[in-house]
Amino acid sequence: LLVTGGERGIGTNFVRYWRNAHPNDEITVLDALTYAGRRENLAGMDGITFVHGNICDQALVEMLLRDRAMDTLVHFAAESHVDRSISGPDAFIETNIVGTHSLLKAAKRAWLDTGSGKPHRFHHVSTDEVYGTLGPDDPAFTETTAYAPNSPYAASKAASDHMVRAYSRTFGLQTTISNCSNNYGPYQFPEKLIPLFITNALHAKPLPIYGDGQNVRDWLHVDDHCRAIDLILGKGQAGTVYNVGGGQEMSNLAIVESICAGIDDAFTRDPNLAGRFKAAPAARGVATSSLKSFVTDRLGHDRRYAIDCSKIERELGYRAQIGDFIEGFSTTLAWYLKNQDWWLNFKQA
Repeated sequence: LLVTGGERGIGTNFVRYWRNAHPNDEITVLDALTYAGRRENLAGMDGITFVHGNICDQALVEMLLRDRAMDTLVHFAAESHVDRSISGPDAFIETNIVGTHSLLKAAKRAWLDTGSGKPHRFHHVSTDEVYGTLGPDDPAFTETTAYAPNSPYAASKAASDHMVRAYSRTFGLQTTISNCSNNYGPYQFPEKLIPLFITNALHAKPLPIYGDGQNVRDWLHVDDHCRAIDLILGKGQAGTVYNVGGGQEMSNLAIVESICAGIDDAFTRDPNLAGRFKAAPAARGVATSSLKSFVTDRLGHDRRYAIDCSKIERELGYRAQIGDFIEGFSTTLAWYLKNQDWWLNFKQA
């Protein structure tokens, strides 16, 4: 299979998951190694071929699909940070819309126009943000919820979803789409909320909370997300959309309080952390929550996301195995504490 964006975030976790779950499969990773990508994410792993390239290079993708006899493409590569989409939306149009279309054209050429016609799958990883925002009592997003994106990021992902659907309906490309909720776990770039707040806390930097902190998100551990994609690739019906959630609706403020409590507890249980992270308030016995700072709300900030993933549960047997956020965050925090060199490279870049 070909995995785009496999040297960053969710893509890295998926490649690691797939190597363990399907050890006989050949994996090629295509990544442009932009600011969030790192070659060391998959260093030392056998059976993985890395190709440094851009998803907008249609000829390159065609060659990879054809010459390596690939039958599966899993598309993670995307600009995904909402704040960056507000300050610089052009990159989101180029990568998320033009890039996805380039991949679709390459897949159509390799698998339909000049290919053997053998079974294939183009899986597009998308977001719940395409559905817009919910009120406090509104039902959760389903696969039939109307699209209403409110940020340039969400709009670019909505457009790419529509292109994938169009290539399925018009040309017969065998596609699936998953719209997931907020991911967390290892290898997440430190601009995202959880790794940003962990690393800021360890350096005694402010923990900036937008508005009143009551914006609600559903949180999905990346391992559960990878398991869901595995189910979709193996059992999902082509031309179908599946929502993937973690079943953990929490306000941003509650997430920040969990992060602060988790860090304080980690320093209490491991006195060595005080020597490694001398600047951290927890190293001096001061509550990490002292770093909380409320800042002006983000433009167009969606109030609430919630995922109804009953379809993938009913049809494919998906269940979130890490259904408790505190449990999932504990292992995530342990990873960031253990892998200081990894995230410190990003902080210093």
